[in-house]
Amino acid sequence: MQKNIQFQSDDLTLSGTLHIPDLRARERKPAIIVLHGFGSNKNGGTALAAAELFEKLGYIALRFDFRGCGQSQGERGRVICQEQVRDTSSALAYLQTLEEVMPDQIAVTGFSFGAAVAVYAAGVNPAIAACISMGGWGDGAKKFRKQHAKPQDWEKFTLMMQEGQEKLAQGESMMVSRYDIVPIRPGIRNNLSPGSHMEFPYEVVQSMFEFTANEVVGQIAPRPLLLLHAAVDTVTPTEQSIDLFAHAKQPAELHLFSDVDHFLLAGENQIVHATLASWLSKYFPLKHQSV
Repeated sequence: MQKNIQFQSDDLTLSGTLHIPDLRARERKPAIIVLHGFGSNKNGGTALAAAELFEKLGYIALRFDFRGCGQSQGERGRVICQEQVRDTSSALAYLQTLEEVMPDQIAVTGFSFGAAVAVYAAGVNPAIAACISMGGWGDGAKKFRKQHAKPQDWEKFTLMMQEGQEKLAQGESMMVSRYDIVPIRPGIRNNLSPGSHMEFPYEVVQSMFEFTANEVVGQIAPRPLLLLHAAVDTVTPTEQSIDLFAHAKQPAELHLFSDVDHFLLAGENQIVHATLASWLSKYFPLKHQSV
């Protein structure tokens, strides 16, 4: 069953969809919060595919639009990393109020930008029971340097940042194209969800540049962490998940997948699905609680 819901984050109303598997009367189950990618929305292919997979496995799942995205309130395209961390904690607080959910058994998963937010949120919020990162990153500055690896590309990116900072100092902002922030090769752009933002205020770039989930990923332990990444990722450098794993503490697992690019759940990749199901059964198993 899918149910459209709303919850508050700061002074904004966020829009979400709750996936509820078959439940017996007065039964509670674990839940998983699903965070969408950069400037995307809850109805995108990855967020929807993940929520449907978790529901099929028997978990309650919540996919929602970050502020400024989809049907949620907020300045359009303003996806500031720390604000998204607060949105994640607000989603957690909302789930904890539901009679169907075990309040101490709520995990978080995210894709790309959402994966970085998921790791950070789990690192700073001990109420999150487990974390799954798919194609995430832990150091914004290093990520951008690798994404704009050619000298001319890095020069263009740094000049853009310089101009953006100068305008902010003057009390102004400027809009920046999606692909000038995060390049995506044309062959996989069709995986972007309909309604994805194609321009962002410069403050978004600055927030991503300064975002360092590596600094808090070690605080997730002893709660479990799963890191998934394409072995050759043309969008988010694979080394970002490797670095997250190096900064993490046990229990943590890192899995790299061949024959798939950045969008790990595209095409219902059975190996990725099997890995998720196996890890969940060991580290975040289904539990049943009567109320």
